Amino acid sequence: MKATEIREMSADDVAARIAELERERFNLRFRSGTQPLDDPLRLRVIRRDLARLKTVQREKSGAAARSGGK
Repeated sequence: MKATEIREMSADDVAARIAELERERFNLRFRSGTQPLDDPLRLRVIRRDLARLKTVQREKSGAAARSGGK
């Protein structure tokens, strides 16, 4: 997922996607403790997507706070 795609999403969509990826990351980490994963690099992809989503979410909330305060 690219940052430009994330910026086009609404704030609610971003929050929903963050929750979905965090749930998936938890399940993968839990499963990795008991059995080998089919795609171990998926954890890296999820972690990076979460970072992108949270960065854009923070940018949007900062822009809303700045524009709403004036």
